[in-house]
Amino acid sequence: MWTGFDWDDSNLSKCRKHGVGIAEIEAVFRHPHHLAPDVEHSDAETRFLAIGRGDALRPIFVAFTLRRSGGKSLIRPISARYMHQKEIDHYDQAAAKS
Repeated sequence: MWTGFDWDDSNLSKCRKHGVGIAEIEAVFRHPHHLAPDVEHSDAETRFLAIGRGDALRPIFVAFTLRRSGGKSLIRPISARYMHQKEIDHYDQAAAKS
């Protein structure tokens, strides 16, 4: 179980580049979301993909990894962006089936 987030200037700037702020990214993990391994980008470390909605209910795609620090398991967002309409439609259809 994760206990917090690992932020620094590098990952924060990558996420903000797409207009997604810290609060919205962290909210994805507080709301129902889907998780999957990111096998295409997992050379040096295990990465994951999260798809969910932030507090504003806008669908967000988050690539992240897990880090251990001070005995805590932290989510380290690598990149985040708002989803395109085609992705939203696919996500909503899959969610309705499950």
